[in-house]
Amino acid sequence: MALLKKARSMQELLNCIQTTPVIDHHAHNILLLSHQESYPMLCMTTEATGEALQQTPSTLAHMRAVQQLANILKCEPNWDTVLGHLQRKRKEDLVSWGKFCFRGIEAVLVDDGLDTDTVYPYQWHSCLTPSPCKRIVRIEKIAETLMTQLVKQLQAGGGYRKLNDQDGDALLQGFRTQIEEAILDPEVAGFKSVICYRTGLALPPIDQAAINHGIQAFCERPDALRRADRLQDDVLSPAFVHITAQLLTKSRSKKPFQFHTGLGDNDIRLRFSSPSHLQPFIEQYPSVLIVLLHASYPYTKEAGYLAAVYTNVYLDIGEVFPMVSQEGQENVVREALELCPSEKLTWSTDGHWFPETYLLALIQIRQALEKVLQQYVVSQTLTVSQAIVVVQDLLFNTSNRLYDLKLDLKPVRLFTAVDEMLASYPQSTRIEGMEIIDQLLNREPTVKYLRLQWVDYTATVRARILPIKNALELFTQGKGVSVTKAVLGLLQSDAMAAGVRSVGQYQLYPAFSSLCLGRPGHAMIQCEFRDDEGEPVPACPRTLLRTTVERAHAEEIDFLIGFEVEVVFLYSGPEGTEFEQDAPPTTSGQSWSTARALHDDKMMELLESIMTHLERSQIGIQQFHAESGPGQYEFVMDPMAPLAAVDSFICAKDIIMSTASKFGMLATLVPKTSPTAAGTGLHVHVSMTPPERHKHFLAGLLKCLEGVLAITYPNVASYERVGDSTWSGGTWVAWGTQNRETPIRYISGSRYEIKCMDGLANPYLAMSAILGAGLRGMLDEETLHHQDCQNDPAMMSEDERKALGITRQIPRSIEEALDCLRKSRALKSVLGEAVFENYLAVKEAENEILQGMEIEERRKWLIERY
Repeated sequence: MALLKKARSMQELLNCIQTTPVIDHHAHNILLLSHQESYPMLCMTTEATGEALQQTPSTLAHMRAVQQLANILKCEPNWDTVLGHLQRKRKEDLVSWGKFCFRGIEAVLVDDGLDTDTVYPYQWHSCLTPSPCKRIVRIEKIAETLMTQLVKQLQAGGGYRKLNDQDGDALLQGFRTQIEEAILDPEVAGFKSVICYRTGLALPPIDQAAINHGIQAFCERPDALRRADRLQDDVLSPAFVHITAQLLTKSRSKKPFQFHTGLGDNDIRLRFSSPSHLQPFIEQYPSVLIVLLHASYPYTKEAGYLAAVYTNVYLDIGEVFPMVSQEGQENVVREALELCPSEKLTWSTDGHWFPETYLLALIQIRQALEKVLQQYVVSQTLTVSQAIVVVQDLLFNTSNRLYDLKLDLKPVRLFTAVDEMLASYPQSTRIEGMEIIDQLLNREPTVKYLRLQWVDYTATVRARILPIKNALELFTQGKGVSVTKAVLGLLQSDAMAAGVRSVGQYQLYPAFSSLCLGRPGHAMIQCEFRDDEGEPVPACPRTLLRTTVERAHAEEIDFLIGFEVEVVFLYSGPEGTEFEQDAPPTTSGQSWSTARALHDDKMMELLESIMTHLERSQIGIQQFHAESGPGQYEFVMDPMAPLAAVDSFICAKDIIMSTASKFGMLATLVPKTSPTAAGTGLHVHVSMTPPERHKHFLAGLLKCLEGVLAITYPNVASYERVGDSTWSGGTWVAWGTQNRETPIRYISGSRYEIKCMDGLANPYLAMSAILGAGLRGMLDEETLHHQDCQNDPAMMSEDERKALGITRQIPRSIEEALDCLRKSRALKSVLGEAVFENYLAVKEAENEILQGMEIEERRKWLIERY
């Protein structure tokens, strides 16, 4: 048990490492698509330039990057092949590829001073991240721009005007003004200096006279204009750093001041890139928050020391990912943690030019954290909880606090084998709507399995369960899951109805709009059938409802529907082998909407657990309450468009049933769980626009109601619930305003409640029949012959009923209902011949089996399945 607990705890750490979002507090702009070849891609893993760059392929960092990118791109692990694939990826869809590479980054703080005309502006990068990106102002860029302007003024007209005091003052004041504006600018998160590249980190004290002399001396140089573009002056370069620190101090701003330290190209004087040279500067400006970038590699220990002993110093351990070998990266993490508090540690990609620099950095930092922190936990240097704090501080919390971003730490789905697969196929091959599943996986990274579901003609929910990687690989290639053509002619026992053959196959395709969370680690998605050519299968129930809704929409008619899901919870009997409705803790004292039904703790825990799961699955429930029978409750779902409503109902039913199972109960929608039990229905509310045509809808539905009941009351057991004066809708074809003893209750506006339906119906077929019959009435402008019934029709005389147009009774058996359906030309037209014939064949075969059972045997058989 102790070993199991330790393994579970270690898994919590690994999950944290893989799902903690990153605040990338230092990175650079991506190259414009038109300038993607402006820089050699070899520079992704090295600071080398010129001839030294050509030796990069033999470095450990490069070879590792090639292998990782090849795994993602599903190509040969050689540089030329990888290079070709990356170039195609960017040209195909830079934004989609960029989002893929940035996955796991919450926001980026962009130092946009590295390039200007050849890169996207910093704001553009916000399209790749959940939270907006902000700027890091590079102070040397401001200084160099002002110096260039000044030199050009002095050299205007081909001559040279001698510098005066006003020129120097204007230069310095222009710099101060831009820094002050940046301090106040909410889009600016902080400042950065690359003094390390210019004169090194040993910053001499500032002296105004020396600055004035330095400006004059610089401007008098013959090559001043060229040198102004990259200001590298022993006096002026440090002066602008001091001025910035002074302005931050004076304004009491808490915007951090970043310093490039350590790792860089051969412009750096390595000895002067050690952050130890900054110690006097750090002490001179104790209120300025100083960030030492790039792990100060190879001076990580010195940087860690400074961050540990100075409250205003923070250490970033970026850029070494992916510039340094794997072992070197792990050593950087260890050295940073030797002295530095985790709340002083930050991380950044230093991504630049190419989106893959971000991608590689993200993959490799998490790998390094897994290796190092697991070792610390195993050696008991850290507990799992302490290691989790390190991860969250490093990747998110420290930067969030340091830059005052006020972002929420929400776990994300990180780069996995699934993402590698998604990156392998072009957008054009994917099944439409795949972005929905991507959104869910980002929100719920623990989903490992996808359940592809369909509802057959017996209202049995069937499913194929695929590991998420396998499912997405199929969908990205535009493929479905092969299923035998017999699937729509199966009975509950897997026997086939008459005329059904097992030859041939359909393809099961997901309807991504139906995606819903299921049990932990699972998601559910409803599907439709297509043939091998990709064409819709006419006999598919969900396809029928979709085409019905589309046909209505083409006529500028739209529907909303909402289900009232009645369910009975049964408890294990004395032997624990069967379920009994009246077993404790339910009591016969329960009745409709009574608070007494809410007093049992176990029952309430179940109901609350169901509601929590439904909410997490984004299934809207308006209310729930007790119904008339022991253990019977009703969940009122939000009104939705028909397909969404049915999809959500199927998911809600699964959640209710699976949650009940966890509590040792069985949930059922069977119409009668015992001869004396209150009936259990599945009422549905329907409204439509334009509302003024609703009476034609009602007329069309009433005209076909007997045949419709073969689909909404589809089982021999359905008719055990049918009766008069029981609030179940009665036995007469009628409607009435707020009348619960008619099959159709008119509520208000264009809203009706259809009461003659139960949980044994296939909801796609049932709603297709109801909406299809009503739509036919609307299009034909069917005359409503039935009047508003304001009494229980069963309690009225024949003459009273006749006066209201109530002359027909609904079928009292499934055989009678099927006969009505068989004779209905209107419903055959509404359903289409394939559904019509298939449904009759399946229901006749099902009825033959059920009628051969004893009543109690049949009831138990149905409860086990529904």
